[in-house]
Amino acid sequence: MKDFAFSKINFILIGISMVIVVIGFLMMIGASSDEKTFNAEIFSDMRIKVAPIVCLVGFLSVICGIMYRPKNK
Repeated sequence: MKDFAFSKINFILIGISMVIVVIGFLMMIGASSDEKTFNAEIFSDMRIKVAPIVCLVGFLSVICGIMYRPKNK
């Protein structure tokens, strides 16, 4: 059996982290404004504050998933 750089737990942590990043990006999408109508929802707290923080947490947890080293090695 070959020794891989990442263990199974690393792949699980990275997968969960990527799901968090995708959720953050999905929180940012929504209706937009055009020339005829103004949509005030583009400035909502969820799109401006919460979603970028969720993405940042996801990206930081990807780094933690990459750096994680099991104790049995």
